[in-house]
Amino acid sequence: MISATASRHADDLYQALRDRRTVPPLIARDPSLTIDDAYAISLNILKRRVADGERVIGKKIGVTSKVVQDMLGVHQPDFGFLTDRMLVEGDIDIAAHGLIQPRAEAEIAFILGSDLNGSGITAADVLAATASIAPCFEIVDSRIDDWRIGIADTIADNASCGVFVLGEARADPREFDLSALRVTVDKNGAPLSEGYGSAVQGSPLQAVAWLANTLGAYGVTLDAGDVILSGSLVPLATVAAGDLFEMELHGIGRCAARFV
Repeated sequence: MISATASRHADDLYQALRDRRTVPPLIARDPSLTIDDAYAISLNILKRRVADGERVIGKKIGVTSKVVQDMLGVHQPDFGFLTDRMLVEGDIDIAAHGLIQPRAEAEIAFILGSDLNGSGITAADVLAATASIAPCFEIVDSRIDDWRIGIADTIADNASCGVFVLGEARADPREFDLSALRVTVDKNGAPLSEGYGSAVQGSPLQAVAWLANTLGAYGVTLDAGDVILSGSLVPLATVAAGDLFEMELHGIGRCAARFV
């Protein structure tokens, strides 16, 4: 059950999402807020979004790489849910998609072919359950003022997720050393950043295993057909209307995110 205090925080964050505005950090208002409380808030908001007609199509892990942890001041991973309204095909209309203070990050997306249930999930289990991988831009966003987040803030706020874009390419992960996969990112035609699969907990497989085990402790599974975002391989980059981000996951394919 969600506590009365956590329910108030859920009310605030849900309304901020719908109003396209930010709220003060939860942890500043409630220093006793725990990760379990934050997860209860996240689930409460998710129930409201589903009641509004959204459909869960995947999960995400965030803040997996040291460079992103250092940027945000959050030094452990977080996790959240993806819905069908968060998947963008075509240009990203910042206002229409309710984005407030978006940042772009290049990731490897996993498309699951079978379920991952329970605890004790390993990287080998993730590999066996994955139908394909794809290049992906996640556009993270925060309903917390000026990105002043702690771990409880970002978990409660659905792991600071905004929207995501999947590239068309699909590849069998068994054909690659995922830790060695290289991504390069251009912004408005100029090189911006590069990274490797090893940036996320040493391997994207290990990151997804962490997600499965962490969510499993709360009774949430990773399901066949789910899209799983495994964490950014590069530093987060701020975005504005008119920007074009392009990434290449070398040996696999490209993905683009154009903002209007």
